Formats: sequence, structure tokens, C-alpha cells
Amino acid sequence: MSHRVADELGYKDMDNISAASSRHNSENLPYVHKVGVAPKQNLLKEIAGTVKETFFADDPLRQFKDQPRSRKLVLVFQALFPIFEWGRNYSLSKFKGDLIAGLTIASLCIPQDIGYAKLANLDPQYGLYSSFVPPLIYAFMGSSRDIAIGPVAVVSLLLGTLLQNEIDPSENPVDYLRLAFTATFFAGITQFTLGFFRLGFLIDFLSHAAIVGFMAGAAITIALQQLKGLLGIKKFTKKTDIVSVLRSVWSAAHHGWNWETILIGMSFLAFLLVAKYIGKKKKKLFWVPAIAPLISVVLSTFFVYITRADKHGVQIVKHIRRGINPSSLNEIFFSGEYLAKGFRIGVLAGMIALTEALAIGRTFASMKDYQLDGNKEMVALGTMNVVGSMTSCYVATGSFSRSAVNYMAGCNTAVSNIVMSSVVLLTLELITPLFKYTPNAILASIIISAVISLVDIEAMTLIWKIDKFDFVACMGAFFGVVFSSVEIGLLIAVSISFAKILLQVTRPRTAVLGKIPRTTVYRNILQYPAATKVPGILIVRVDSAIYFSNSNYVKERILRWLADEEDQLKESSRPGVQYLIVEMSRKLSSIFRFPAVTDIDTSGIHAMEELFRSLEKRDVKLVLANPGPVVVDKLHASKFHEMIGEDRIFLTVEDAIVTCAPKMDLEP
Repeated sequence: MSHRVADELGYKDMDNISAASSRHNSENLPYVHKVGVAPKQNLLKEIAGTVKETFFADDPLRQFKDQPRSRKLVLVFQALFPIFEWGRNYSLSKFKGDLIAGLTIASLCIPQDIGYAKLANLDPQYGLYSSFVPPLIYAFMGSSRDIAIGPVAVVSLLLGTLLQNEIDPSENPVDYLRLAFTATFFAGITQFTLGFFRLGFLIDFLSHAAIVGFMAGAAITIALQQLKGLLGIKKFTKKTDIVSVLRSVWSAAHHGWNWETILIGMSFLAFLLVAKYIGKKKKKLFWVPAIAPLISVVLSTFFVYITRADKHGVQIVKHIRRGINPSSLNEIFFSGEYLAKGFRIGVLAGMIALTEALAIGRTFASMKDYQLDGNKEMVALGTMNVVGSMTSCYVATGSFSRSAVNYMAGCNTAVSNIVMSSVVLLTLELITPLFKYTPNAILASIIISAVISLVDIEAMTLIWKIDKFDFVACMGAFFGVVFSSVEIGLLIAVSISFAKILLQVTRPRTAVLGKIPRTTVYRNILQYPAATKVPGILIVRVDSAIYFSNSNYVKERILRWLADEEDQLKESSRPGVQYLIVEMSRKLSSIFRFPAVTDIDTSGIHAMEELFRSLEKRDVKLVLANPGPVVVDKLHASKFHEMIGEDRIFLTVEDAIVTCAPKMDLEP
């Protein structure tokens, strides 16, 4: 385009050509817009705006605008307890759906809770306790219509492993239980704090890929742990890594396995897997896998009772304490050596539980097309775990398997949790003695069938196709859990997630742009091979904010692009680069753009100044295209616009080309 313009104008009248190249007095060239400078904001308003966008992006106070004081009090109450908002429109038809869903998930949760409590090295009743009080609290305070609350396998394993590292449950069961309540208390405090101070974005640092790997590794570890109950092994390793577990299994092969236990466990495991397959293939039969665990418990308990298989080495649940949750407020460590340990374990368990619950809640909210308030969810989950720690519960959260059944059973509101909680209450008061002869093998089978779905091969395959670094994070978390421990796997998952963030921040993408034929669009020449470079002009796009962490890299990468371009031009005996345009935005369409360089700090300004001086020594002029409002403001505050020149900052790359190309043609 630059040569076409030069040919039309010619070199006859230098004054006319200079005028044609001017921004303001052009007759033949398109009008070139100036880059706007936003009005200078008051410092307090700027800080307030930043705080609002960081912590109150959803503008939670907008519903209170122009409302009388009495109405505001009602809105505050409804914000704290959403049940009083949607409860006004509750109807009998909705209750029918919630009743069916609640009864269905109760049939699933009761056997699962007994098994998960054993996974956490706790007595069976504590699993049932955790499906009684927490769901009631959540029903009043939670904003999800579909989440089913209770103990879950991964958190139970994590809690059991971390607690066992501090106190041996067989040698000191009293302090172990107290430490479990202490960890639950601090898990709730952590969740409540994140929600109250609107810090929920912190859990997003654990990437989806890392969570997929962690969950899969935890599922394998949980399944391996169940070999003790499934095979009837009495002496079993306390370690969770796959090598130690398999060594323990094989060492007991000749004298420690019980064939009656294996027969019961394998038979019902096959039954549970077939039921799950039926429910997956035919959605209308969702109730089959939901009711299968309870049927398994009833049949196996009856079988053990009539055959007295417990006299032949089949291990059974034995005693489950009858009655509702006793108070445990006095059991929590508020001082002493176990306080810090309980806090550390609680924070880890609370974060994992929160991540799982929010992921589940958001999934079903998107399926039903309603909004889930993440911060309200954190406050609700935190409150229920704090109250739970005082009522003999351990960490509860949203269960994916139960939530999926809840959804498919036709739940309408959180009342399904109240129904489930009521059934658990009746179980605690009336039915617990009947679980005495329930074999441990059936609990192991139920847990194995429940955690198999956590190994998401399809998600792993998709991660591999989309992002290889994400796959490394996924596999790092997976192998860390399987071959070491749950906490090591979690540490690897967090570390790799942070490493990816740091890598993307410190090494942002840059690209050389070329012009798409017959358009005014400039795109990455690697993505669009047909795009052509403008002679004498190098266009480089930076796809990141320029901060202290990447400013030197950005400067050096741009200079390397320039050096590579100069070498190519010398080899082909073409004129060198005279203008280097730094594109600071990405174009969505001919109308919409968004800034790629969203911000720049003092180190970034300093790097741009160094880039300007380096280019001057090479007789190359620096040009900026479409800097965002924040960047423009800081360029003016630092006087960089005076150093580079106001006539070197353009609204678009096309404006820069139109303006610079005639000047380039005139230069000898």
C-alpha cells in the first residue's frame, strides 16, 4: 500500500508530499485518528475502582440501590439465607420432585457414608453424622439447587492420611477424633473466610488439568486401599503409595486372604458395576445405580447374618452408635500442640473440598441455566463445616455421584438435602443396629464402584490434545498421588499450576504480523502464511501486559525479531527495516478489539525506553499501535510519549502503515 501511495504522489513536490503524509492535513490519504487519552482519575476513585473490579466484579450491592431500609434488611436476610427467597414460590409439585430426589440420594449416601468414614479412619456413625447436620445448614444458606452434601471419597482419604501422619488412630483414637474435629473446624473457617472476603479467585490457581489428575490419582489410591476389606486382609500397610499397598497385598496372599470375603466383595462389586452401566446407558433408569448400594448392603448383611460368615473370618462393621450427633465443641483443640496441625490439615482439606463443591455446583448450574454465587457457596460450605465440627461431623462437601443422582432424580431445590438429612436422622435413631453384620467387603465394593468415575480418561485425552503443558500438570498430580502420597500429589498439582502461570507471565507470546491480502487486517504470519510483510516495516504484537517479570524478555524478543528480519533482508539484498511497529491489541473483528498489552509498569516503561534507544542506534523508528487506556495513561505519566513522539502512537496498525509508508519512500 505504501508503494501504491508513493507512485500516485510521485516526487515532484516535496512540500505536497509532506502535507499528504501529515496526520491533520491529508487530502489523499485516509484520515488517521489520534489515540485517545482517558481523563485523569482521582487517586481514591482509581483505587476504589480497582478494588471493586477485583473483589466485587459481580456488583453484589446493586439490588440494594434505591430500596427503603426495611426492604434492605429483608434483602440482607435473603442474601444470607437464600431459602427465604426461593421458598416464597415453593409449591407442592416442586416438593414431589425434591422428595423423590431426596429419598433416592439417601439410599445412596447411607452405605457410602459408612464406607467413607472408614476411609478417614473414623467410626461409621461419623459418616452418617456428616450427612445429617451439614446438609441442613447448606439447604438454608447454599445457592445451588442440585448439590447433594455429605462426606466424599477424596476428602475422606486426604483427611485420613494427613491425620494418620500426626496421630495413630489405633493407639490414640480419642486425640485422633479430636484432631479430626479441629481440622474440620479450620476447614470451615478457611472456606468461610474466602467467601466472606471474596477471595474465591484464589482456588482458581489450581488448574482444571491438575484437578483431573489429582482426582484420578486419588481414585486409584482409594481403590487400592479397599483391597484390605475386599480381600479380608487383617494386617495392612498404613502407607498409601501403590508400591507399598501392592507389596502388602502380595505378602498376605498365602495366609491373609479370606475366600468368603473375596466372594462377597467381588460378587457385589460386579453387581454395582453392572447397575452403574445400566444407569449410564439408560438415563431413565438412573435409580438403578442409586439404589444398588443399599440393596447390596441389605442382601450382604442378611447373608452374613444367616450364615454367620463373621465366624469364618469375614470382617463386619460390628457396632454403630445409635442416636443423633452429640456435641463436640469441647473436643476441638483450641490450644496445645495439635492446634497448628489441625489448622494446616483443615486448610488443605477445606480448599480441596471447596474446589470440588464449586466445580460440581457450576456444572449443574450451567446445565439448568441459573447463576451460582461462588462467594455465597463458600460462606455456606464454611458455615456448615464449622457447625459440623461442633456436632461430631468431619469435612463435608458436594458429592459428584450424589449430585448427579439428585439432578437426574428431578430435584428442584435444596429441599432434597433436607429430605436426605431426615432419612439419615431416622437411620441414626432406628436402623443403625441393623448394620452390625454388614461386611467390610461390601463397603469396599461400594467405595470402589463410586470412585471409578473419578478416573476421567476422556478428560485426560482432551487435555493432551489441547495443551501439552496442562497434560504434564495432570500427569504430575496423578503420579504424585499414586506413587507417593495424597499431599505430595496435591503439592505437585499446585506447583505445576503456579509454574504454568509464572511461565506465561514471564515468557509472553509475541508474533510478527503481516497483511492479509485485499484487507486492512494484520495477522500472525505463522497462522496465516498468505499474510505479507510490509517492505521496510516490521510489525510485532505482544500478547501480554508488560511487567517487571517479563519486560526484559519482551524487549530482547522484539530485538531478536528485528535481528532475524534484518538478516533475511540482507540475504535477499533488500532495504532494511526503517520502522518497527509494536501492536498492543488483538482484533476480534473489523469493529471490536481488546488490548493484548492490558497494562505496563515502571519496569515495562524502562524496557520500552531501552528499546527506543536501541532502535535509534540502528536507525529504526519505534511506533506503537492501539495501546489501551491504562497503557496510554502511563505512557503520558512517564513522558514516554514525548520521547517517542505523539506522531508515533496510532489507533491501528493500518493507520501507522498509511502514515509511515510515504515518509519511508521519501527517505534517501
